[in-house]
Amino acid sequence: MESRLLEILVCPICKSSLRYDKRQMELICRADKLAFPIRDGVPVMLESEARELISVEPAHTAADVDTPPGAAVPGNDELGKDQ
Repeated sequence: MESRLLEILVCPICKSSLRYDKRQMELICRADKLAFPIRDGVPVMLESEARELISVEPAHTAADVDTPPGAAVPGNDELGKDQ
């Protein structure tokens, strides 16, 4: 996913920053605990299409998840260390 697009996309519900999960091909909103799918390279930013996250999946590494440069991610101590 293009980093320029990640810089401008926000959660359609709460307007917070999203995290890109390369492995699952999803954009994650930690605040709302939703994962928006990316289909054919296009983010589907509809609440009705989002997957609800039960808990934050600890298996993610910095290689799996990208944060746009300068994006604040509250409560994210582990994933942001290498970025």
